[in-house]
Amino acid sequence: MVQMPKNKYISLFNELQKPDDLETKPNDRVLVIDGLNTFIRCFAVNPSTNDDGIHIGGIVGFLKSIGYAIKTQNPTRCVIVFDGKGGSQRRRKIFPDYKEKRRVNTRFNRTNDFSSFADEQQSLKMQITRLLGYLNTLPLTTLMIENVEADDVMAYIAKQVLTDSKMILMSTDKDFIQLVDDRISVWSPTKKKMYNPEMVFEDFGIPAHNFVMYRVVDGDKSDCIPGVKGWGKKTLIKKVPMILEDKTMTPQDLIDNGLDEDIINLNYDLMQLDDVDISGNAKLKIQNIVNEKIDQLVKIDFQKMVIEDKLNSAFPNLDVWLAETFNRINVIAGNQE
Repeated sequence: MVQMPKNKYISLFNELQKPDDLETKPNDRVLVIDGLNTFIRCFAVNPSTNDDGIHIGGIVGFLKSIGYAIKTQNPTRCVIVFDGKGGSQRRRKIFPDYKEKRRVNTRFNRTNDFSSFADEQQSLKMQITRLLGYLNTLPLTTLMIENVEADDVMAYIAKQVLTDSKMILMSTDKDFIQLVDDRISVWSPTKKKMYNPEMVFEDFGIPAHNFVMYRVVDGDKSDCIPGVKGWGKKTLIKKVPMILEDKTMTPQDLIDNGLDEDIINLNYDLMQLDDVDISGNAKLKIQNIVNEKIDQLVKIDFQKMVIEDKLNSAFPNLDVWLAETFNRINVIAGNQE
């Protein structure tokens, strides 16, 4: 394999420092990433090891996954949101079984890289802590709010903070589909598919503006939220055809069509993201963070971490990867007033 000379890397990096849209503002096109969703998915399936044979699939998979999203979606800002410590206390208060299965000894990794649950948990905690260090060197905004789930933070940013921005939400969580409209899209990293209103209807057969009502009836097994027994999508469309209409439905519309009032209201409170219930202090913190100036890439610190963690084989052309991935955001960060 022919190696590219170092001066060619430098030349490529310099060329990539000259995008056509230097006047673009940081919040014109914002990619918001579901951090824990992305990390767990990568940790579960990526078998990458470092030069010492230690599993680092969570770190490598995460960085490459967000790198692919940034390169393909070309955002002016990227915000990565993790669940805050304590998760969603509000949802657990009204439904104690919320995400109960995730709080037991569940194995995440599917590549048999760990001999025990304890070893897996130790690696998971180490990798996610180390990952936050990598993210701090990149021109990204990282956000976690105590006792608030990432879903609520992402929804609040998209619906109530950056209301003039083109928004792209990245997650495999179908709950975000309910937010899709002409301004907000959802990028599925596993399907490599962008969900706009047309694509939502094509894939799910339910219009985006009523998708939450479908979810309320169907439930969410991954979050331990039961649906309405005997009511699948076909039954819902047959018995409540207004779900296909232009009108945005309310929980009362479902109740008026004979569905159990207690289940519908509970599931709606648990699943709706249009108007999230978080504290005023949390909202203020989110507003301040997403409107802060973007920190520029600290390339030398990222490179040091790669060397320390012996990830050289995972990023054989590190300078090129950093330039191709983060150049646009980095230039915008450097031109902030």
